[in-house]
Amino acid sequence: MKPTIYKRSYPFKDMTLTLGERTLVMGILNVTPDSFSDGGQFNSVDRALRHAEEMIKDGADIIDVGGESTRPGHEPVGEQEELERVIPVVEALHRELPHVPISVDTYKAKVAEASLRAGAHIINDVWGFKADAKMAQVAAEFGCPVILMHNRHDRNYTDLVKDVSVDLMESVQLAKKAGVSEEMIILDPGIGFAKDYHENLRVMQELDRLAELGYPLLLGTSRKRFIRTALDLPVDEVVMGTAATVALGIAQGCQIVRVHDVKEIKQTAQMCDAIMYV
Repeated sequence: MKPTIYKRSYPFKDMTLTLGERTLVMGILNVTPDSFSDGGQFNSVDRALRHAEEMIKDGADIIDVGGESTRPGHEPVGEQEELERVIPVVEALHRELPHVPISVDTYKAKVAEASLRAGAHIINDVWGFKADAKMAQVAAEFGCPVILMHNRHDRNYTDLVKDVSVDLMESVQLAKKAGVSEEMIILDPGIGFAKDYHENLRVMQELDRLAELGYPLLLGTSRKRFIRTALDLPVDEVVMGTAATVALGIAQGCQIVRVHDVKEIKQTAQMCDAIMYV
């Protein structure tokens, strides 16, 4: 049985991003000193821009800029510091790569608003609009696509996948109540967030249930700890493990994959698409 695939078209000022014709690859651009796999590598505007250009060359459809690490045990970053990290990079990307959709990974409304004004197109919130009450208002004001990720402060699950579904739909209701169009909502199951090793595997097994909630699904598994644990390998040796999770996700209906290793995962997605989108 083929998975649920949602067709969406996101018109921006100078481009249109289309979902439902093939898997989209989102390249991760961390402009942080402490991200778990590439911290400090791209935290200057020039290096960030060069890396973004490389990811586009390798097949990325979207560049996702993050100014605060969300790895377990990370130090929270203040609003001003995040703005100083993110905005110059967004401005440079918008100027130098004007036809590339830019996503900004933030849960702070002021960072989201400043990023959208600087040229970003998409907001990617790892707290699903639950950390900053003004996030949904900003998204509604700009009419931009939003990625709402599953996250919570505890792991008191009764029925894991059902609870994840309920939590995600709470985020959807926050978005819709603020005026965000249903067509602009994308969901992320939050692999690696508020879930242990076995819970991450369980969600991976049942992604198809989440893909049936009524919204396109983004999958972010790249280099994450559950893959490193399963393979007993360091972070720079798990590209094949990431590829396996991506293939499984696409087979269950995930339409965007957020990754570090764009070239390899682009090929994985293309092969899956040759099978899935016939």
